[in-house]
Amino acid sequence: MPRGIDLGGPVGRSSMPIENSGDTELCLFIEPYCEDYWMKPGEALTVRSEAEGVDVWFDTYVSKGCVTVWLYEDGDPYKIVGDYVVVDASGTRLDSGHQRPRGQRWSAGGPIID
Repeated sequence: MPRGIDLGGPVGRSSMPIENSGDTELCLFIEPYCEDYWMKPGEALTVRSEAEGVDVWFDTYVSKGCVTVWLYEDGDPYKIVGDYVVVDASGTRLDSGHQRPRGQRWSAGGPIID
């Protein structure tokens, strides 16, 4: 988190900040729910668990223009955490499709980034 970006609240073990340090839009893609949240350059979002008393681990995959995140309880890939929220720097809860580019194309694996 260089540059002191505001991440919308406290960051702890059950939350993960993601900052777009690039010069193009970046997709945050939450699996297995196929939910997408788009960041403009310089923006940051935070994925947070809302499950009480659960130790959430984040499995992250980076591809061209996209960061894919899976949330697991205790790091067990058979225990997927479904109770989560994505917030912006002000702490506002975001809906899937946040800032999605018009005409965005999709494949079975997520957004198609040209």
